[in-house]
Amino acid sequence: MRVESDLKLGFKDVLIRPKRSNLKSRSQVDLNRTFTFLHSGKTWTGIPVIAANMDTTGTFAVARVLASHLMLTAIHKHYSLEEWREFLTVEDEEIFSRIMVSTGSSEEDFLRLGQVLASHPQVQFICIDVANGYAQAFVEYVSRVREAHPDRTIIAGNVVTGEMVEELLLSGADVVKVGIGPGSVCTTRVKAGVGYPQLSAVIECADAAHGLGGRIISDGGCTCAGDVAKAFGAGADFVMIGGMFAGHDESGGQIVERDGRQYKLFYGMSSTTAMAKHAGGVAEYRASEGKTVEVPYRGPLTDTVRDILGGLRSACTYVGAAALREFTKRTTFIQVAEQENRFFT
Repeated sequence: MRVESDLKLGFKDVLIRPKRSNLKSRSQVDLNRTFTFLHSGKTWTGIPVIAANMDTTGTFAVARVLASHLMLTAIHKHYSLEEWREFLTVEDEEIFSRIMVSTGSSEEDFLRLGQVLASHPQVQFICIDVANGYAQAFVEYVSRVREAHPDRTIIAGNVVTGEMVEELLLSGADVVKVGIGPGSVCTTRVKAGVGYPQLSAVIECADAAHGLGGRIISDGGCTCAGDVAKAFGAGADFVMIGGMFAGHDESGGQIVERDGRQYKLFYGMSSTTAMAKHAGGVAEYRASEGKTVEVPYRGPLTDTVRDILGGLRSACTYVGAAALREFTKRTTFIQVAEQENRFFT
């Protein structure tokens, strides 16, 4: 046993220090990034914000909205092949660079992934998602997927430390997903006592990935547009969002009414709700590591997208970054004891 005593930080622990800027308007800020990926060799351009591969946020309806804003959606893995066919027969070619096919690490997942990609060879991205990216079997699975699909851009995770980012990149991942426990409906830190504050995880993992020519996604922990900005400032190449995209017209989840107000259910994919829906319940050998909450109904997703992108443009102007690609180089974090005045809530 050992103890690391240096302080690790989450988004709530810092603010971004403003700097002198020559920008006259937020409208001058370019949020597009262009990446050429390590193993696939594919080049992608767009706004690097991703809807999480949960069945409440990684929906086809969400994908249509985000694609119109040049953003990405990790489509959840529980759609049938027929549902995939119905979705892509009505979309234009641009959609194929805006969606990811999500998969787990079981043999069934591997076979289904192959079927989806065989039916839709234009899809560029594979998102291999497990709760614990530290298992050797997961590393071997990433290598297997790379061998089977050499021309696809592969996202793999989740991990929170630099050495595991390096191992996944060397095993065939182009992008590593970073985050254990920061999500609003994730209870891993409570049930297992395992995790890593998200800001520090992103800083450490970005440094490791960029040294090898790889990329990272900050996955989880964003409660507002300012947190998205902090994730990019810390070095994330992409930011994945769950809860902020929940509760909308295009989101999944049952609508419920309470005291004259409408809500939508939002739950973690390791929650009892998700396990009952997709796996027949929580297996006897494990505990649920997610919870189910009621999110106030928020209307069209486009309004939230504009709020996030507007906040990100504003953050860039405060540090003098004319483009998102400059943002992390111009970011200085200050450690704080308070975030905002919550007198009126």
